[in-house]
Amino acid sequence: MEYLVTGGAGFIGSNICRQLVSQGREVRILDNFATGRRSNLADMEGDVDVVEGDIRDIDILMDAMKGVRFVLHLGALPSVPRSINDPVMSNEVNVCGTLNALIAARDCEVERFVFSSSSSVYGNTLVLPKQEDMAPQPMSPYAIQKLCGEKYTVTFKALYGLNAFALRYFNVFGPYQNPDSQYAAVVPKFISACRAGEQSTIHGDGGQTRDFTFVEDVVAANLACCTCPESSAGRAYNIAKGDRISVNDLYDRIAKITGFDGEAIHTEARAGDVRDSLADTSAAREKLGWNPSVSLDEGLARTAEYFCSL
Repeated sequence: MEYLVTGGAGFIGSNICRQLVSQGREVRILDNFATGRRSNLADMEGDVDVVEGDIRDIDILMDAMKGVRFVLHLGALPSVPRSINDPVMSNEVNVCGTLNALIAARDCEVERFVFSSSSSVYGNTLVLPKQEDMAPQPMSPYAIQKLCGEKYTVTFKALYGLNAFALRYFNVFGPYQNPDSQYAAVVPKFISACRAGEQSTIHGDGGQTRDFTFVEDVVAANLACCTCPESSAGRAYNIAKGDRISVNDLYDRIAKITGFDGEAIHTEARAGDVRDSLADTSAAREKLGWNPSVSLDEGLARTAEYFCSL
């Protein structure tokens, strides 16, 4: 088996699996379907090996990784608000589950291990763009957990020689993202509301900025970690488009694409949310040979088209 994708039934994970299947690769998915959706795998039925299990169970991880070359570890409990509401559960999955995955990868002697981290580890840094050598300032349990996962990941390279990578994603969006979850990201929520002719909710004044990243570019970054020089392992990389816009501007673009002319509703800012986010992606470009290729407008159009096709 070439690839194991933990959390492969989730938004990013299923997009990675879909790309691998299109390349004729052997793919195994490990997911407990707590947040992942079986519908995300419907078009790959028969093309992937699906194992239902939890990353908190190391025996399941060991079995799933036997004979695997590359592990793309996306299994997690996502969302800052969820981690604030239940920090213990999210810690068990995001920290203990990641440590289990690393131990299994070490003992099964996999060739590459790619950990999905988050730009939330930076917190409200005053300097933009955000560079990997900045001191992290996590503002939520989720951000702390992702930073802890990163530290474990790079330490396993130093201690055990595991060729491990940590990828810090910046506001990923695209097809197969769930708009219905209470923790749904802003892009699918806006698209879903506008298509239904309903007002969207913006937390805060909407002037906060984000570096929105189309999922296809995140998929490419994960696969780049499997082919880049081994010398590039053992560190974290920003994965983003390298541009930023305000949430208000994002809403206006989505409203225009969907033909909705209503205004958004503004509520209080959410606890744990950062004000501004923008990535320096030069390290990923240089060390991984990766370059983001999808503009924000193209990504939004493709995402809206996907949701309209459902």
